[in-house]
Amino acid sequence: MRVVIIGVGTRGDVAPYTGLGARIRAAGHEVAIAAHAPYSSLVTDAGLDFRVIPGDPTALLGTRNWAAFAGYARQVTDGIVDATTAGADLLLLGASASAGYHVAEAMGIPSMGAHLQPVEPTGDFPPVMGAFRRSLGRWGNRAAARLLFAAPSPAHSGSAKKLRARLGLAPMSSRAVFRRRESSRWPVFHGYSPSVLPRPADWRPGLEVPGYWWPAPRPGWTPPADLAGFLDAGPPPVFVGSGSHRGAAAERFTELALAALRLAGLRGVLQTGVTGPLADDMLGVGEVPHEWLFPRMAAVVHHAGAGTTAAGLRAGVPAVTMPVWGDQPLWAGRLWRLGVAPAPLTGRITAERLARAVAEAVPGRTRAEEIAGRIAAEDGAAPVVEAVERACITS
Repeated sequence: MRVVIIGVGTRGDVAPYTGLGARIRAAGHEVAIAAHAPYSSLVTDAGLDFRVIPGDPTALLGTRNWAAFAGYARQVTDGIVDATTAGADLLLLGASASAGYHVAEAMGIPSMGAHLQPVEPTGDFPPVMGAFRRSLGRWGNRAAARLLFAAPSPAHSGSAKKLRARLGLAPMSSRAVFRRRESSRWPVFHGYSPSVLPRPADWRPGLEVPGYWWPAPRPGWTPPADLAGFLDAGPPPVFVGSGSHRGAAAERFTELALAALRLAGLRGVLQTGVTGPLADDMLGVGEVPHEWLFPRMAAVVHHAGAGTTAAGLRAGVPAVTMPVWGDQPLWAGRLWRLGVAPAPLTGRITAERLARAVAEAVPGRTRAEEIAGRIAAEDGAAPVVEAVERACITS
C-alpha cells in the first residue's frame, strides 16, 4: 500500500511524521511525506519519499494579513492535490491538511486524521487553533470549536464548496463535511501522550490518543565539536529556543535570554539564530536534534509548540514556556499543571521575569522524569500502523 502523510506547517509539524512513517514502512508499505521544501531532508534522511507542498508558513508568523493566509491556503491545497495524484492508496492528514479529505474522496481512497493537536470540539478546553486563551465553559468551548469547523477556513474544512467543485464532487458545505465526518466516525489519531493531555470523555468514538510519534533518528549525526566541548566544560546549561521569532525580534530575544541567564547564574545554549560562543558560559547553536540535546540540559525555555514540548517531556527536563499563538497556550498550560514548568510567561517578558522562572524551573527535574517514564511506556505509532493494516485489507 502507498501511504502518503500530509504534514503542513513548520519543522515541528513534520518531524513527528518521519518516525511514524518509518514505522509504517517497517510494516511493509511504501511511505511518502508531503511537506514544505525546507523540510525535505528530514523526510529523506528517514528513508521516506518526499513530495513538495508549495508555500512558506514561516512568512505568516506574527501577521494578520488574511490575503496572505488565503494565498498560502491555495498553495497548500494545490500541493495536497498534486501529492496525492502522484500516487496514493491511503492519506494520513495533519490537522491543517483537511483538504486531503476531499481529495481522498475524489480519488476513491481512504483517509485518516493524524493530528498533533486536539482540534476536535470538546468541553475540556477552548479551540486550540483559535484566539482563545481562557476557557469559555464547557458549552462555550464546544460551540466555539464547532463554529470554527463549520466556517470556511484553511485550519479545518477549508473552502469545501470550491474545492469539491474543482474535484468534480457534489457540493457540500463545511458544516455538512464536519457532520459527515462525525456521523461516519472518521478516524483521527493524535500523536501526543494521554499522560500529558488525557483524551476528552466527550469525544466521539474514533478519536484516539495513543501517544507521541517520535522523529526518526538521523543516521550518522554527531554533535559539532564546539557544542560537545561546551557541554563537557561545565554543569548542564539551560536551552533557550526562539521559536517563532525572526529577524530583529530574534535579536532582541537573544539579548533578553543572555541577560536572564546571567541574572540566574546559569550557563546557556541558545538556538535563537546566532551561532558560536556568545560568552564563556553561553553558546549559540544551529540545527541540533532536540532528542540528543535536551537530555543534557538543566531546563528548556521555549514557546511550547507541540514538537518542542514533546521533546522536553521525553528528555525528562523541566521547562519555562512563553506561548505566543496557536496550540502553544494549551501545551504551556499543561506543562504548568503537570508540575514540570512554572506558570506560562505572557505579556511583556523582562530579563528579571525570565530569570525568576528559570530559577524556579531548574529544581523540578524529578517531576519531569516521572512524566518521561510514563511517556516511555507508550507506543503511539502502533495503533496507527494497525489501522493502516486494516485499511490495506479492506481496500
